[in-house]
Amino acid sequence: MIAQILKTMLKKYGFFILTMLTISLVAVVSFYNVLTPEKKLPIYQPSMVKFQLVDSTIQHVKRFHKISDFKLVNQNNNIVTNDFYDGKIYVADFFFTTCPGICPIMKENMIDLQNEFIYDDQIMLLSHTVTPEIDSISVLKDYSIKNGVLDSKWNLVTGDKKQIYNLARKSYLVAEDIESDLKYDMIHTENFVLIDPLRRIRGFYDGTSDDSIDKLIEDIYLLKQEFLNY
Repeated sequence: MIAQILKTMLKKYGFFILTMLTISLVAVVSFYNVLTPEKKLPIYQPSMVKFQLVDSTIQHVKRFHKISDFKLVNQNNNIVTNDFYDGKIYVADFFFTTCPGICPIMKENMIDLQNEFIYDDQIMLLSHTVTPEIDSISVLKDYSIKNGVLDSKWNLVTGDKKQIYNLARKSYLVAEDIESDLKYDMIHTENFVLIDPLRRIRGFYDGTSDDSIDKLIEDIYLLKQEFLNY
């Protein structure tokens, strides 16, 4: 008897019940999405970074920081500007070819990044020499060949020392100033810097740490999702 009543009710009100269940499910999912905001990487400003790594003229800046325009030359004697990275996500660092300390480890980790994203045209790499007086174009070319640098993916750049100094201290925020008789000398750090397509800093990573590189790779994929339709 009860079964017959239930059968009759389902036949009469089945569509209504199904519709209400569907609406309820959509409402629950929508409510969950509202309560669970999309995960995004921070946007770093000079005021958020260790002050020793930031030029004193911009240490107070809390908004709208971006990588400045630049014009440098790569290992193939090609001019490299911001336009090359327009709409791209890229990882930047500072090094010199004769560095015996942290640079070899940083180089190996950059190679790992190159291999991880070798078929992804949206992801690029950019390494600036801090000794342009030593790291000439031919030196950088030899270095790139020796280390398997993929020219279409990874630029090794040299140029005016003042410009490189300003990029490290006023744009990428990764170098300490030092007292020296030579102008624009600096101590470059092990930091890899993640830059988004809008030229904003989205992360700093220890270029000598495997764990930090794993986090960088994870964050690059996260950033790709943020700019999926850019």
